[in-house]
Amino acid sequence: MRSMLLTTLTTACFLASCAEEAQDPTDNEPGEPQSVEALTPAEAAPPPSVLPSLSPLWVATGFEKPEGTALDPEGNYFISNVGGGATDEKDGDGYITVVYPEGEIAIERWAEGLDAPKGMVIKDGTLYVTDIDTVRRFDMYSGAAFDPIVIEGAQFLNDATLWQEQVYVSDSRTGRIHRITEDTAEVWKEGEELAGINGLLGDGDRLLIATMETGHLYTASADGTLTTIASGMLKADGIGLVPDGGYMVSSWPGEVYFVSEEGEITSVLNTRNDQITQNDLTMFGRTVIIPNMSANTVTAWRVVR
Repeated sequence: MRSMLLTTLTTACFLASCAEEAQDPTDNEPGEPQSVEALTPAEAAPPPSVLPSLSPLWVATGFEKPEGTALDPEGNYFISNVGGGATDEKDGDGYITVVYPEGEIAIERWAEGLDAPKGMVIKDGTLYVTDIDTVRRFDMYSGAAFDPIVIEGAQFLNDATLWQEQVYVSDSRTGRIHRITEDTAEVWKEGEELAGINGLLGDGDRLLIATMETGHLYTASADGTLTTIASGMLKADGIGLVPDGGYMVSSWPGEVYFVSEEGEITSVLNTRNDQITQNDLTMFGRTVIIPNMSANTVTAWRVVR
């Protein structure tokens, strides 16, 4: 492990320094040996503005197609790694990494033998992980595996969230949202408007939903009624709640958007030209964690205004 203080940095070089040759997220090679580069928020913070911006905190390497993030009670991050194969290949080389709050890898392979793990969420001490057509479950403290939940008809399980004390998972290829109840799963909602569904985020009495085909950010009520917040963010991936109001939405080809409460969209990060993907964005307070599948890195940012 090593840490390096950077004194100057642009958004592009911050991420590009860890990027490999441009590739589709399903085709990149395994990452380089793990390392961490750190910035002090004071050096990286942009001037105050009405719109929020992203101030870089650290970038960590040593992953293999990282995709999803979950936070344990001690402040460590679980990071899912699809592994060397395709994002829908049952090859058994997927695994979960534990990362310290400062970005250094604590346990490279906390759990392994998965196929293509993606979204994760914790409920009652159990880590739930989406894995193509199965939801894997692990004891959050010991890493012991519980019986998995195989979802009949699922093709590409993607994100996961906790909403109203139940786990919900998205299936990007079938346009379905599944609800997990103890050891079983049921289709909670499906339809054409959910084509390419990806990000899910439970928030009180509503469920936030992001889709890839139309780039919609929806809010869903308990009865499944959808209301559009914004649209046009094609390939939308993860969703985060900004503490001062509004939302952060990642677009996996390489962009992060701020969406106001009124639905106005502003790009706050663009790494498309560097071909660095911005995958399943997850927010914990003002901290934003984004796996970069194409670069085999995970980046941390702080939302500032």
